[in-house]
Amino acid sequence: MKKLLVAAAVLALAACGKDEAPKPAPVTPVTPTPQVIPEVKPEAKAPEAPKADPNKELASRVKRALEDASLVGIDPSASSGKVTLFGTTPTDAERKRAAGIATKVEGVTSVDNQIKVVKGS
Repeated sequence: MKKLLVAAAVLALAACGKDEAPKPAPVTPVTPTPQVIPEVKPEAKAPEAPKADPNKELASRVKRALEDASLVGIDPSASSGKVTLFGTTPTDAERKRAAGIATKVEGVTSVDNQIKVVKGS
């Protein structure tokens, strides 16, 4: 019986001591994971210059038209196409002429003539 136990122990040890290399795991083809490329946002543009006030533009055009007609010392202001003229002129004819010139400027819908006639101005 001892021989049988010794033989079983030898076989058990012999079975444990086999130096077989483990079989490699089967290789499955790897498909690359699609890379998510972050969306590149265009660089922020420099802020546009603020648009000019249309009332100031209209008043400026009227002022230029008056100066081109040699009428100086008259200050126009504008609001939604309505132009008001302030200042002084030496004669009533120049006062009326200034209003007529202002009326002809593009964008002017009406003229409020507040120009005062002052002799010697």
